[in-house]
Amino acid sequence: MIISASRRTDIPAFYSEWLMNRIEVGCCGVMNPFNANQVSTVSLAPADVDVIVFWTKNAGPLLPRLADLDSLGYRYYFQYTVNGYHAPLEPGLPPLEECVSTFRRLSELIGPQRVIWRYDPIIISDETPEEYHAGQFERIASLLSGSTGRAVVSVADEYRAAKGRLDRLGIGYRQPDAGDPAFGEMIGRMAEAAGRSGMEIFSCAETLDLAPFGVAPGKCVDDGYIRKVFGIEVGGRKDKSQRLECGCVASSDIGAYDTCLHGCAYCYATRSAKTAAGNSEAHDPRSASLVGWHECEPPEGPTAQRSLF
Repeated sequence: MIISASRRTDIPAFYSEWLMNRIEVGCCGVMNPFNANQVSTVSLAPADVDVIVFWTKNAGPLLPRLADLDSLGYRYYFQYTVNGYHAPLEPGLPPLEECVSTFRRLSELIGPQRVIWRYDPIIISDETPEEYHAGQFERIASLLSGSTGRAVVSVADEYRAAKGRLDRLGIGYRQPDAGDPAFGEMIGRMAEAAGRSGMEIFSCAETLDLAPFGVAPGKCVDDGYIRKVFGIEVGGRKDKSQRLECGCVASSDIGAYDTCLHGCAYCYATRSAKTAAGNSEAHDPRSASLVGWHECEPPEGPTAQRSLF
């Protein structure tokens, strides 16, 4: 079983204490995003977990606990977003220099193969046009050179809540046209910059065809990458809960929507900053689940998931 921690929130940045508590217990509770009364138990026992995929924009709070994960025998790698946007697009993040420094420290601790850089999502607007992104990607790629061997890019998708926030910012947000020469030049420069910095480059769940510009479709929860890095087979079954364009293999996500405090304007996982703040305030790191109070017992044997109720 692959654990995703998490597409729905930044567990390393905000919920590291909860995660380590759940690691100690050996399970966690995950609420159904569409029915809060349905809670499932997910085993976190080392024997049941093939790999943990962390998704974060600030791994700093988790760094002191990585040695504990290592001592227990967990395999893990990071999908680590560094965009360098200024407020109001990313109001809750540290400055770019600090983000890069934390990324590099993580890479030094666990090795560059286990830290994947995400430049994601690409917001095309009057304030952040194609030329801006080409230059920003080149700059960050240079700063991260030697700290990762893979970069992932994707263009912002028009999720309803996120699009509404972006429109209200008045920055001239727009969806790109793959046939626009400026867009093609941007992606091509990104591919070249990644190569100069020793990185492969892939797209993530992208509806636009970026292959002509040197960016192949990729998987973030990637069975091939896991085989290469950890030497294990996890199966190649596509994750049916993800979008059609997503190539990721199946995983169990242990996060919860409306709990991230970064406040990114483009975020699909936070529909309301007020709700996220309330959920974070009510969060109890002793609970089995991120939101609310639940108990759980580790499933007997190699059972990945079972219902609490």
